[in-house]
Amino acid sequence: MEAAVPRTLKEAVTYFADDETANGFFVAIRWPNGVACPRYGCGSANVVTIKNRNAWRCRECGRHFSVKVGTVFEASPIGLDKWLPALWLLTANRNGVSSYELGRALGVTQKTAWFMLHRLRLALKEDGAPILSGEVEADETFIGGKKKGQGLFTNALGMKKLAHGPATGKATVFGMVQRGKDGKPSQVRAMVVPNHKASTLIPKIYENIVPGSTIYTDALRSYRQADRDFVHEFIDHSVAYVNGRITTNRIENFWSCVKRMLHGTYIAVRPFHLDAYLDEQVFRFNVRDQKDGARFVAGLKGADGRRVTYAVLTSSHPLWRLRPGRAARAEARRRKLDETPISGVSDRL
Repeated sequence: MEAAVPRTLKEAVTYFADDETANGFFVAIRWPNGVACPRYGCGSANVVTIKNRNAWRCRECGRHFSVKVGTVFEASPIGLDKWLPALWLLTANRNGVSSYELGRALGVTQKTAWFMLHRLRLALKEDGAPILSGEVEADETFIGGKKKGQGLFTNALGMKKLAHGPATGKATVFGMVQRGKDGKPSQVRAMVVPNHKASTLIPKIYENIVPGSTIYTDALRSYRQADRDFVHEFIDHSVAYVNGRITTNRIENFWSCVKRMLHGTYIAVRPFHLDAYLDEQVFRFNVRDQKDGARFVAGLKGADGRRVTYAVLTSSHPLWRLRPGRAARAEARRRKLDETPISGVSDRL
C-alpha cells in the first residue's frame, strides 16, 4: 500500500493532525509489504490486529507491538501526530530547527524537543552509503568558539594569532565530497576526528574513497601520503583557490552550510554531540535536489531499526559528567554550605 505524501508543511500538519492517519502513514512506509513483528529474532508476518489500540500481536512470539517498536519513536508517549511534523521541519529547513522553536511549535517543553531532535538525527544518519569514487575533494575544518585572550600572541606584523594553531580549543571535523556526475549532485561525508594529523586523516580516506580515485585537497602536509594509492592534486590557498580542476570549493561550501547551522540555529553544540549535527546536515546536503516530501519520506525510512535513550545522550560522555550544568553546580554549592559549620553563637538560642 502506497501512502499519500504531503507536498507542503501546511498539508503535512493538516494530514498528520489525526493520530490514526499518522499511524497509518508510518505503517505504510515501514511495512509496504504487510505488517511484520519487529522483535529481534522473530520478524514473523503472522500477526493479529488488536482493535482500538493501533497495535498487533505476533502469533509466533506472542508479543504485542505497535508501529513505534524497533524505531527511534519507541517508548515515546508523544504521538506520531507530533513526531512526523517535527521530522518534516528538520528535513525541510536548510539550517535546522532549534529545540526552543520546535517546543513552541508542538506545545512541548524544550527538554522534550531536544530529545526528539536527537532521535530524529539518528534516523537521518546514513549507514551503508556507497563508497566515494571519481573526483573527490577532501578538507578539514575546526568548529568551536573563539578563545578570547587565551593562547594568543602578537606576531611581527602586529596580528594576533593562536599560539598553537587554528585547532586550539576546537573540535576537528574531516569531510569529503564526491563531485557530481551523470546529472547527479555531489555527495558528502563528514565526521569528527581527534586531530588533523596524517595518522588520523589518511585511514579515513582509505575507508571512504575507492583507491585510484582523484583526490583534491589543500596544501596541508597530512594529505601527502595519499599519493601512494590515489591521484592526489593539491592547491595552496595562499596562492590561489582554483587551478583548473584543482579546487576544494565544494567541500568549503559544505563547511559554510554546517557553520551557518551551528552558529545561527544551534549556537553551542557539545563536542560529543557534534557527530549527530553533522549527520543532520549531511543528510540534507545529499538529498538537496529532492522535494520536501521526498526528503521527509527518506528520513522517515531511516527511523526503522534504530533507538537512542535519554540516559545514553546525557550520561555516556565523560565530558558531560566532568562539566555538570547549573542545577548540578547549585546542588553542590548547597551541599557544601550544609557541611560548613556556622561560626559564632546565634541570638535565637
